[in-house]
Amino acid sequence: MAEATRVLPVRLAPGTDLRLGLEQVLADQGEQAAWVLSGIGSLSVAPRRLAGQEELTILEGDLEIITLAGSLTSDRAHLHISLAAADGQLSGGHLAFGSKVRTTAEVLVALLPAWSFSRELDPATGYREPIILHKE
Repeated sequence: MAEATRVLPVRLAPGTDLRLGLEQVLADQGEQAAWVLSGIGSLSVAPRRLAGQEELTILEGDLEIITLAGSLTSDRAHLHISLAAADGQLSGGHLAFGSKVRTTAEVLVALLPAWSFSRELDPATGYREPIILHKE
């Protein structure tokens, strides 16, 4: 029988790529699936893919992480983020590679050893969508 879910609080240091850092946490734990339950902190650079867009939008400056959630697999992360700029304007999207933690990123990760996540092309959406399998 697979192990039970474990919740892991994580702090990522200044300069860390938020997405790469979370993918590394999963690899370091030797797991194949995890869920980012919550995240707060700050970024100085936030590359995001907005809904329905192919090109990345890059937000720079003093950015507060308002929400962070998504899935982590052994081959990729799917993370949604909302950010507040210094003037209070909110923005969000799919977190891409190349972000930079400004002061801290404090993230609660649920490690899911009983589960396996992968992605396959879904002809209905045109995107690689999740395949979620319970390991027994």
